[in-house]
Amino acid sequence: MRRVSLYQFLPFTAWFMDGATRHLKTDAMAGLTVALVLVPQSMAYAQLAGLPAFYGLYAAFIPPVIATLFGSSRQLSTGPVAVVSLMTAVAVGAFTQAGSQDYILHTVLLALMVGMIQFSLGVLRLGSLVSFLSHPVINGFTNGAALIIASSQLSKLLGVYVDKAPHHYQTVIQVVRAACHYVHWPTVAMGVFAFMLMLSIKYLSPKIPYVLVAVVVTTLFSWISDFEKNRHLPLSRIHSPEAAELITLFNERTRQVTMLETVRKRLRARRMKAAASGDRGEELSSRVQAELVTFDIQTALEEAAAARRKLRKLLFEGTTENGGTHLFPRGGIPEDHTPDGLTWRISVGREPLETDRIMVTAGGAVLGHIPRGLPSMKAPRFDAPAARHLAPFAAIIALLGFMEAISVAQAMAARTGQRVDPNQELIGQGLGNMVGSFFQCYPTSGSFSRSAVNLQAGAVTGMSNLFASLTVLVVLLFLTPLLYHLPHSVLAAIIMMAVLGLINVHGFVHAWRVKWYDGVITLVTFFATLLFAPHIDRGILIGVGLSLASFL
Repeated sequence: MRRVSLYQFLPFTAWFMDGATRHLKTDAMAGLTVALVLVPQSMAYAQLAGLPAFYGLYAAFIPPVIATLFGSSRQLSTGPVAVVSLMTAVAVGAFTQAGSQDYILHTVLLALMVGMIQFSLGVLRLGSLVSFLSHPVINGFTNGAALIIASSQLSKLLGVYVDKAPHHYQTVIQVVRAACHYVHWPTVAMGVFAFMLMLSIKYLSPKIPYVLVAVVVTTLFSWISDFEKNRHLPLSRIHSPEAAELITLFNERTRQVTMLETVRKRLRARRMKAAASGDRGEELSSRVQAELVTFDIQTALEEAAAARRKLRKLLFEGTTENGGTHLFPRGGIPEDHTPDGLTWRISVGREPLETDRIMVTAGGAVLGHIPRGLPSMKAPRFDAPAARHLAPFAAIIALLGFMEAISVAQAMAARTGQRVDPNQELIGQGLGNMVGSFFQCYPTSGSFSRSAVNLQAGAVTGMSNLFASLTVLVVLLFLTPLLYHLPHSVLAAIIMMAVLGLINVHGFVHAWRVKWYDGVITLVTFFATLLFAPHIDRGILIGVGLSLASFL
């Protein structure tokens, strides 16, 4: 009786009762093997979530430890996963601009909310709620999400930059149009080489960590060949009146947006104060003024976006005369200058460009600087409007993440003969996300691919996951400078390689043969997910609605 009680509160004690120390060497090797896949995957998934790559390392360090200690599966590998990363980008990106500090704070808040929902369901022993996400719904959604994830990496693979459109298919169309105008072929070559290298190693020798091999080889080649080729130039060295005019317009409108957003915040605060005091006239006046400012913000954003698109289309030739690099429009280099043979572009994001040091590039995008050290511990910042917006997404991510985790845990338990408790797994996953949010982590879940690697490597207890996290710790403390030259196109290839396992065409056929209406639900969920992307949560809701209707 005492053992059962102890296991309920501290599930990891069962490892030692079953002789975990005898398997320490095997678990250590399995953990190292998983880490070789986890480190590059976690950075790729963080970028899929709209976060800097090192946030993936944070999420690969803390949550797996907690989820392993308090979960029921001994081989389940927790950390960043593709679908949850995509859902995080959808949830937070609809409310906050990607890349901003608020975006990061809201992803951390989302992790806390996901963890609280999972932990509560586990404590209340409501793991059976996951049955609302029927197999046809999950199959349709997963296949749709896999295509969305893969196509979202096209811009990185082609070396083009576009703004996100309201619908995902519109973004893909913009990427294709941009690629028709210009493609950075070295970026394409690097990504395709990484993909083919991983695919070849996976099938020829599955025991070799193919992801790590691809990362090491391409990073070395990127460093040796100066793949990045970035320069900072004053505007006076970019000999293009059109570029100067567009940069001026872009800077003016971007700064105008920042100023107007400050005004809107003041008006909203004044409206809330008036509402609290019962001053209806002041409340209405503040609301009308805020709406007018919002219109001005939208106009300025559209003009800034138009200038940004035009700047990205400008292509230049470079020379190195007169003490440094000078850029001229293609075909416009003076006769007494010698071209450097490169095609240069202006790097422009959401922030105003510094006219005395504009970044231009003739190479491909690389990972860049990754802060060395551990994430600082601090409580997630609670934001009531953000929490209200994120609540439905948090519920969907909590159920989807648990569905993925428990599916792979039960599949492995069938092979090992171990017992998996869905409610205890909910507690472990929930605690992992909750504790992770205090260390700047975004939502995580159990991974199909890494769990399979863990099992194949001979993991016996959860100690393997602790060793994997220890390896991530070493990377964070000592090895992050080595990742500077890792190309973005290689991370895109890693993501595409990972989502291949999510595509399951047989699931459509099987669902149709078993029950024709299950096949309809699968197809409708699949197409709804694609159609409404990036709002892929609507695909799940439609599928669940059809599933409940067929049940009734």
